[in-house]
Amino acid sequence: MSPDGECDESPESERIPDRNRMTRLRRNLSRWYAAHGRELPWRATHDPYRIWISEIMLQQTTVAAVIPYFERFLEQFPTVEVLAAADENEVLRMWEGLGYYSRARNIHRTARQLVAERKGTFPHDAVELQQLPGIGRYTAGAIASFAFDERAPIVEANTLRLYSRLLGYDGDPRSSEGQKLLWRFAEAVLPKANPGRFNQALMELGSTVCTPAAPDCPSCPLRTVCRAFAENRQEEIPRPKPRPKITPVVEASIAVRRGDTYLLRQRRAEERWAGLWDFPRFELGEDQPGHLDRSDEALVPVLHQNLQGPLKELTGIAAEVTAVVTELRHSVTRYRIRLICLEAEYRSGDPTNGDETQQWCRPEDFEELAFSVTGRKLARLLVRRENSGS
Repeated sequence: MSPDGECDESPESERIPDRNRMTRLRRNLSRWYAAHGRELPWRATHDPYRIWISEIMLQQTTVAAVIPYFERFLEQFPTVEVLAAADENEVLRMWEGLGYYSRARNIHRTARQLVAERKGTFPHDAVELQQLPGIGRYTAGAIASFAFDERAPIVEANTLRLYSRLLGYDGDPRSSEGQKLLWRFAEAVLPKANPGRFNQALMELGSTVCTPAAPDCPSCPLRTVCRAFAENRQEEIPRPKPRPKITPVVEASIAVRRGDTYLLRQRRAEERWAGLWDFPRFELGEDQPGHLDRSDEALVPVLHQNLQGPLKELTGIAAEVTAVVTELRHSVTRYRIRLICLEAEYRSGDPTNGDETQQWCRPEDFEELAFSVTGRKLARLLVRRENSGS
């Protein structure tokens, strides 16, 4: 039986709470949210622009990390019109450090499309919102719900976990079957009045109480309607996503110096961190015991020999590797990267001949460009060295 009292023949239909349990769920959650909902900068508005920016930033990123970025971004780009008129480098610079830079490029494209086609106004309908770059089903539902109070369902990381536990669903929540069930529940659970606020409450509960590990079930207002809690399976549900195999790799980044400038290149569309500026960077293979495990002094001639060809091919110049500046460790998707940062002296070639994606740049101008995180670390290290005279 469906929440509306109609017969449903789907095999998972019995998981959806009946009318009485659904009413209790809505009532208990609404009371809890009124008492415990956090005050977040994007919750104090119905402006679709601000809600959209916050939702894109919150993808793959924690609330605590997003807040300062959100505030700085809105100070720089207070309206969709200002964002549309900005240069892409300026947008990427304000996004620097948040990662997943395709999000920034997509919001820039969307802003320009909204201004060009709709005079800066957002569609109210979730289906229409999905036609915009970088706006999927969840983000579209969030904008329609939070900005326009449309009865639009949402399923994201926090509510996926919450719904799976409420329904006691121990299948793969990311499978077609799991997604169909969770989206169906997300639509059925919404009240007719104030659906936007109710969606906020669902996300808040998933984020602060129904956490991935050690959920605070005694404090949960929905524990009496939660199947996972009734069966003591809240630590097992939802089924965890398979962890990817981590591959350790070695890369090299070369700060090529010519006079008082360094060579920078803008990463291409097919490269990681597309559109961001960086020092020429190269993959050296998997990081294995004995592979490039030697002193800095011993590494210099080895890397100089190995990188001459790739440097010439990538940038059009020749340079002499003179020193190891530092090593940085970071992770990207399934790769754990050891980045050897080198300094080199320019010898010949013209990388800027008709190529706007490469330029010689003074250290004092680095802050004007959008860098990758590791590129920024190396840039700031070079600036400190310049300022100290070393």
